[in-house]
Amino acid sequence: MSTLQLVLAQINSLVGDIPGNTAQVIDVAQRAHREKGAELVVFPELTLCGYPPEDLLLRPSMGRRVDAALTQLQAAGLPCAVLVGYPRVVAGKVFNMAGLIVDGELVAEYAKQKLPNYQVFDEMRYFVPGDQPCVVDIKGIPTAITVCEDIWHPEPVAQAAAAGARLMLNINASPFHRGKAQERLELLGNQARAGRMPIVYVNSIGGQDELVFDGGSFAIDAQGKLCARAPEFVEHLLSVQVSAQDDGVSLAKGELVPAESDLGAVYQALVLGVRDYVNKNGFNGVVLGLSGGIDSALTLAIAVDALGKERVEAVMMPFRYTSELSKNDAADQAERLGIHYRVISIEPIFDAFMDALADEFADTGRDTTEENLQARSRGVILMAISNKKGAMVLTTGNKSEMAVGYATLYGDMVGGYSALKDVPKTLVFELARYRNSVSEVIPESVITRPPSAELAPDQVDSDSLPPYEVLDEVLNLYVERDYSAADIIARGFDAEMVERVVRLVDRNEYKRRQAAVGVRISERGFGRDRRYPITNGWKAGE
Repeated sequence: MSTLQLVLAQINSLVGDIPGNTAQVIDVAQRAHREKGAELVVFPELTLCGYPPEDLLLRPSMGRRVDAALTQLQAAGLPCAVLVGYPRVVAGKVFNMAGLIVDGELVAEYAKQKLPNYQVFDEMRYFVPGDQPCVVDIKGIPTAITVCEDIWHPEPVAQAAAAGARLMLNINASPFHRGKAQERLELLGNQARAGRMPIVYVNSIGGQDELVFDGGSFAIDAQGKLCARAPEFVEHLLSVQVSAQDDGVSLAKGELVPAESDLGAVYQALVLGVRDYVNKNGFNGVVLGLSGGIDSALTLAIAVDALGKERVEAVMMPFRYTSELSKNDAADQAERLGIHYRVISIEPIFDAFMDALADEFADTGRDTTEENLQARSRGVILMAISNKKGAMVLTTGNKSEMAVGYATLYGDMVGGYSALKDVPKTLVFELARYRNSVSEVIPESVITRPPSAELAPDQVDSDSLPPYEVLDEVLNLYVERDYSAADIIARGFDAEMVERVVRLVDRNEYKRRQAAVGVRISERGFGRDRRYPITNGWKAGE
């Protein structure tokens, strides 16, 4: 019998920082050997350049930089073998590669065969697919190497099994969406049974612009049984002990961290997305407008959980329509979280704008122009604080509002990042309840009172929009599932309401194109997932 001590290195790489990522691989490999007795450390997909590198892959020096990193790894005197992902230029073609380094030698390379080109993925823009399996002897165990998308298709698994593999290593940079962790478990269970071999799956963690990588690395035996699982949303070293006998390869039962709940996973994804965007881009912290409403309340809680109270500033910017309840709730939450908080009235700023525009607005009645001017006054304040203090503005709009354009360009849309960009309003309420179940940081009255932008007397969102419970159902069908207006109406929704919502979604693409990037938690977020032309004559009725 032979044994192999694997360690899955669930790490957070920085896209483009090849020297830093290489140094991290060396450090982690040494630590995994020292602390876990690792004989082989398995790193995620494209570890050396980070994922997704996008058009950095088109830079002429990418190949040279990666080659230098591989040379450095081979010369590092590592005490164990490493399997690491990187882009590799071969005869002018770029491959998404996994390489095995043993005793200072690059002994095997595998080129990813299945290149995803859907949702947020566009690997066919950059990579050429491989077509050969890679089965290498590791301590007497014939081991197949595969990369991410390969495991979602039957052919690479069958190909590896036919080539004699008895164990499969699959390296990943697999982004989070709701339900993804369970999808992976079910898929790999089926693939392990089909290939009659254990599968060891390592995933990266971290935020990269709108994507969040959730980790949750695991190992599954040939019968599809889970043997080891890492925690989600944190860096971790997961040990997996492999044993080979004449009748097959088995995995010892190891660390089994329970999966996050649905709401817990979404909340942790939002926190990690905000933390990494702020930190990786070098901001001192964040500043946001705290209105006393639920969106800004949840955003503030996420920001504090991501960065700590010392790096978060909130500003209440009241106007004549701002209720005392909103002022009190904002102050209450700021006190509960212990953040830096101040109140700056927009009344004099708004009045100055109105005075300057008096001739332009002569002989006209009040309309949404004045409402938008309130929001833009707030945007000016937040951006001034951001510029002066080096703190990024964290915008607070949710997916429901962005879908129908219930937001003001250069006003409440001002900001560098959006925690709730892919979070429908109904989910905002659920997440607020979830966060309060951990510790009650959001005042109950913020959660229970009707949502309002407070841009006009006695204004509530339902004056302009259908109830959010209804709106979010329609948006889910139209935006995320591509139902036509007619299909949605056929499901029992009011025809006039559906047609109005669809029109609003279609006509506000120009706003979304100018919106801040934000965390993706669904399979169809606004951004990389859904790229509609602003100018078009498409009719969405059928």
